[in-house]
Amino acid sequence: MKEQDLSTLNNEVTKDNDLKEYIINYVGQREDPEDEKVTVSMVVDALAEDFPELVLCISEENWVRGYQQALTDVEEGEKYVRETNEGLHKE
Repeated sequence: MKEQDLSTLNNEVTKDNDLKEYIINYVGQREDPEDEKVTVSMVVDALAEDFPELVLCISEENWVRGYQQALTDVEEGEKYVRETNEGLHKE
């Protein structure tokens, strides 16, 4: 997937709580963007470099949840096919 397809990565981050304000200020000083806007992508990059264990933990959790959802989807698909086939054989 291309970065431009992940529109939330390009969203500007707003300072609506103390932690976000701290992170935005930190990333803004670090990256020094010309337009002074700090994006989600910039924050992710900074966290990946400066706090990789946090990003890894979030990534692992996301992967596990995605895998579990895929298994659930397969089970539901198989159930649908079985029910459909049983309905066809009754006719």
